Amino acid sequence: MRNEKDMTSLFKSVAQRDERIRAVYMNGSKTNPSAPKDIFQDYDIVYVVSELTSFLSDSQWLEIFGEILMKQEPDKLAYLESKEQINSYGYLMLFHDGNRIDLRLQTIADMQHTYTKDSLTVPILDKDSILPAIPPASDRDYHVEEPTESAYYACTNNFWWCLQNVAKGIWRSELPYAKQMFEQVIRPCLDEMAAWQIGCTNDFQVSPGKMGKYFNIYLPNDYWQLYESTYSSGETEAFWNSIFAACTLFRLLALDVASHLSFSYAEEEETAMLYYLRSVQDLPKDASAILL
Repeated sequence: MRNEKDMTSLFKSVAQRDERIRAVYMNGSKTNPSAPKDIFQDYDIVYVVSELTSFLSDSQWLEIFGEILMKQEPDKLAYLESKEQINSYGYLMLFHDGNRIDLRLQTIADMQHTYTKDSLTVPILDKDSILPAIPPASDRDYHVEEPTESAYYACTNNFWWCLQNVAKGIWRSELPYAKQMFEQVIRPCLDEMAAWQIGCTNDFQVSPGKMGKYFNIYLPNDYWQLYESTYSSGETEAFWNSIFAACTLFRLLALDVASHLSFSYAEEEETAMLYYLRSVQDLPKDASAILL
């Protein structure tokens, strides 16, 4: 597997030999001094180019980066269907040696709009001194932001309110609906509260990572163990256990945040929904009414 020094040298040498490429920069976790380093980190590389057409007309030029196992072109459909000139195009490439490159081609005009907007940016090559001056890379743009009390309440209210949909999905044996409601509606609220709790305990100077990937680092160990138990199989009892684990954890997180920021926690909403959940959990499958 080619190491970081080899890969950086490759990105630079390809650009130096190609007159169409005028500058190179990197962003993403490789530029983040706070991110754990491992062999799965990809290379987020941007080539600032004089034009895109010649690159897009024949993708064989990508072979210069190595033997490609698989690639994706997320902009391809929009490019083929668009009648307008594009200013940016991406290639996601996985190589046989295990390295992954997320390569973006970008016009000079497009770079001028985006370059300074990501704090995780490091210049690699600038042939014409076109890259604006930027401070050293850091994850400051990704730090947890302190919530307003209205945002805090919206999160708690949505978490408790939408659990009723998970409950009815389980009772109806509508597993896809119940699981998606839990993962796509409930978990984002749980994750948002976890991020705020991490922000509170770290003076809002850290990032929990994309999709909360650093929760296990920043959350207290007992909170993290609870978080792990919010994942379950599709078996009914296990699913219910994960729901109540999420409820327990959400309360702990929400009370922590409320204490740090002097917010009010809607205790009555939690009490009401827990009562409802228990009622639906015990509701017979042939029930003709919901008695609360």
